[in-house]
Amino acid sequence: MSDFSIREMLVMQQTLQEKYKDKWETIRPEAGKHHLLWMIGEIGEVVDIIKKNGDIKSLEDSDLRKHLVEEMADVLMYYNDVLLCYGISDEELKEAYTTKFKKNMKRW
Repeated sequence: MSDFSIREMLVMQQTLQEKYKDKWETIRPEAGKHHLLWMIGEIGEVVDIIKKNGDIKSLEDSDLRKHLVEEMADVLMYYNDVLLCYGISDEELKEAYTTKFKKNMKRW
C-alpha cells in the first residue's frame, strides 16, 4: 500500500474546487475561517459516532467504522481547503510539523 500524501490531497481538493467553482465559495484567505468552521462541524460528527457507539464498537462494527472513516475524510477535505485558502504548501507544512515534532520530543 502506498502513502497518501498531503500533496495528493491538495491536488484532489483543488480539482474539486475547480469543478464546483460556480457553486462553492472561492478559495481565498477570507474564506479560510468558514472552512475552519465547517471542519470543526465534521470533527463533531466524528466525535458523535464515537460518543454514541463507544470506542471499540466504532472500530469493530464494519458499518460504523466505514462511517467514521468517511467523516474523517470530510475533516481532511476541509483541512486541505484551509491549506489552499491560506496558500500553505505541503513543504511548508512538513517543515513546521517536523520542527514541532522535534520540539515536542524534548519537551518532557
